[in-house]
Amino acid sequence: MLENLEEYTDKLIEEFEAISKDAERVQRETLKSILEDNASAEYLLNLGLNGKTDPESFKACVPLVTHEDLLPYINRIVDGEKSSILTGKPITHLVLSSGTTKGKSKYIPWSETLLDSVTQILQTAFAFRDRELPIKNGKCLSIVYLSAQSQTKGGLIVGTIASHVVGSKRYFEAMAAIKSEICSPLEVISAPDFQQAMYCHLLCGLIFRDEIQLLDALFIHSFVQVFRTFEQVWEELCNDIREGVLSSRITIPSVRTAMSKILKPDPEKANLIHKICTGLNNWYGVIPELFPNAKYLLAIATGSMEAYLPSVRHYAGELPVVTNDYGASEGMVATNLHPTVPAEFASYTVFPNCGYYEFIPLSEDSSACVDPKPVGLTEVKVGEEYDIVITTSRGLYRYKLGDVVKVTGFYNSTPELKFIRRSGTLLSINIDKNTENDLRLAAVAASKVLAQEKLEVVDYTSHIDLSKEPGHYVIFLEINGKASEEVFGECCNSLEKSFVDPGYTSSRKVNNIDPLELRVIRPGTFQKIFDHFIGMGASATQLKTPRCVPATNTKVIQILNDNVLSKYISTAFN
Repeated sequence: MLENLEEYTDKLIEEFEAISKDAERVQRETLKSILEDNASAEYLLNLGLNGKTDPESFKACVPLVTHEDLLPYINRIVDGEKSSILTGKPITHLVLSSGTTKGKSKYIPWSETLLDSVTQILQTAFAFRDRELPIKNGKCLSIVYLSAQSQTKGGLIVGTIASHVVGSKRYFEAMAAIKSEICSPLEVISAPDFQQAMYCHLLCGLIFRDEIQLLDALFIHSFVQVFRTFEQVWEELCNDIREGVLSSRITIPSVRTAMSKILKPDPEKANLIHKICTGLNNWYGVIPELFPNAKYLLAIATGSMEAYLPSVRHYAGELPVVTNDYGASEGMVATNLHPTVPAEFASYTVFPNCGYYEFIPLSEDSSACVDPKPVGLTEVKVGEEYDIVITTSRGLYRYKLGDVVKVTGFYNSTPELKFIRRSGTLLSINIDKNTENDLRLAAVAASKVLAQEKLEVVDYTSHIDLSKEPGHYVIFLEINGKASEEVFGECCNSLEKSFVDPGYTSSRKVNNIDPLELRVIRPGTFQKIFDHFIGMGASATQLKTPRCVPATNTKVIQILNDNVLSKYISTAFN
């Protein structure tokens, strides 16, 4: 490890410049390495690859697949079969996806190669950020929670991507290498109660407030959650710092022991924090006030996470909010090398050595084709949209990730992507097809109506109500205050008018779909949904708000309906 941070970051940038200038060659070498390592895998042998490692043979022999296609093989791995099923070496660990996108968690094979990719992307992204937003030997307030790992009946270790990555020694070494020591003890990060962990994260941040130079989280939603919590507990936190005694709300012995080592009486600091909090106007700019040396906030802000940016910026004031990496539980893809670009407009630069990537065209020209042919990493066209296909060393070959991206440009010879949406239809009753992005834009339209009353949308989700024919969309909004019947009625109409899909508008006009319904729900309802998923074993770090709740998820539907304050029916098509 190089002692000089500037020398070290220059080396990381130089290495990425080299691979990005020759992305096609790097892609061929990456595929060759993956196929050589897994040549003995049953899956590849059955497809007749016979040791070939070139892209042409690979594409000719290996079909495009989804997670469902691989389930028979993954289930054998879960059951403990030790043979080479998807990979040359037996899988010993599994990643458990969050399950909030599709309503059900998935088992995904894990290997140390993913940790290699994460570490490389983490450090390279830091090197590029450090040129414009430099950090010098600071601490990081990292809002991360490690859920407990478990074992399958076959003896495999199961955990979230965060538990495998952040729980590893190499992750902490990577953070130390970029001079960004996490301020919370490991006992806090791995606490079994995320509410207690959240409180202690805040307390650790305040204890080291002058040393905090970076605040990070996996998803940007975590910042909203933690600072809404801060609004409720800040006086208690001040008291802990003033007295040097941890709140009785923290009951986990290991956490209390770890916190006792860093929590000492500091009345001066407690009084200063109290003065800051009482002097703020509706908590605007609380983050830079509490952490005066912070340089920026860092978290994933793609897709539906964009909806939380206004709330985060309210807390962050003038502090930059930077979106970081693009990847999934299945594998890493890209990172943001342009940290000063607003998160909504950020593009992600693909790392050509972290996997083998293909792209299925989704342009109008290709829509008439029954099975459009995927193109390679360097063959994509600027301005076009694609479905991403990845091949990794973990036994995922030509795996359809389920994400739609748009190519915004190239960094040397490797493309830069903007995440557009999850592929597939989110809301559909008749011939209508509305995506997660369409729903987000509808929520943005509603928020503009509410902003006139100085209100905001806290969170949102949707549901297809087919309890009577012909069915209709239900949009649930949690609002941070009260509005008049007229305002909510206008809000409801704005939601419906935002769905401009021709299939939807034509179906509405001939009454093949009933008018959209807005249900305003009690403050705290989404926290109840969050708590429900945590109780079911989901990771607080990875949890995302489900944007469309299926009828089969009766518990979440019940939570939503039990907390409805008022209902409104759209008159937009009357």
